[in-house]
Amino acid sequence: MTPREILPFLSAHRLAVVSTVHAGAPQSAVVGYAVTDALDIIFDTLSTSRKYKNLAADPRVALVIGWDNEQTVQIEGLADVPTGPDLDACKQAYFAAWPDGPERAQWPDIAYVRIQPRWLRFSDFSCAPPRIEEMALA
Repeated sequence: MTPREILPFLSAHRLAVVSTVHAGAPQSAVVGYAVTDALDIIFDTLSTSRKYKNLAADPRVALVIGWDNEQTVQIEGLADVPTGPDLDACKQAYFAAWPDGPERAQWPDIAYVRIQPRWLRFSDFSCAPPRIEEMALA
């Protein structure tokens, strides 16, 4: 499996469980996301949220995407809060997936998080034997 092969799966889903760390303990939340051709995961959140504060302190993050049909993608990567042209590109990708995103862009404390995957595992337990493929990403 290549990054190009996993892109349609990630693009077909809209929700992810994102896990962050606070004081050594995991915290998880469901987020609506968009994915770029580079497999960057983009979501919006409030800068007052736990996940935002956690990622500001420790950018390591894990996500699970998909759970229908016994297929999932697990992602581990690093999060950042893009600025300038990177932010513009992230917003463009996010707004394409979430047409109500520009409305939320007006909220006080709205922020955009970009996750750059470093490791990915695709699992398909709907077949025998199960298909499980991992890849390291730069």
